[in-house]
Amino acid sequence: MSNQSNSLNKIDIGINEKDRQTIADGLSQLLADTYTLYLTTHNFHWNVTGPMFNTLHVMFMGQYTELWNAVDPIAERIRALGHFAPGSYQQFSKLASLPDVPTYPPKAVDMIKTLVKGHEAVARTARGILNTADDANDQPTADLLTQRLDIHEKTAWMLRSLLEE
Repeated sequence: MSNQSNSLNKIDIGINEKDRQTIADGLSQLLADTYTLYLTTHNFHWNVTGPMFNTLHVMFMGQYTELWNAVDPIAERIRALGHFAPGSYQQFSKLASLPDVPTYPPKAVDMIKTLVKGHEAVARTARGILNTADDANDQPTADLLTQRLDIHEKTAWMLRSLLEE
């Protein structure tokens, strides 16, 4: 019975262990970046003030909701690859390429600038994993990353357009 349970626990999905580890590590950083950006965006939703309050309050709510909905598929992809997903603030702070949430909320225009930088950073993280996923013939991860790239690049564009005069 132990041989059968060992063979059932072995992952044989057509992606070797080294590639699964590399992809899972990249997805772990993406998860940490996404969660950090989610927390920053939610913070800004709560604390935005000024003449653009209503517009930004509503916009930030849509953005943090989208980010919140993104963390589960990223974590589940890590698990499907046979690795544990990070899930603590300590792990996220070590993995994230984004700075932590500002302790004192900045002015609205600086919130927008911070979020532009955040979305661009998450896009760079996603793009950094894409070639490895493609080379490993990992279409589910490549699809997930392509979707995340589209969302982060569009969100950064929309936020940047608010900064134009």
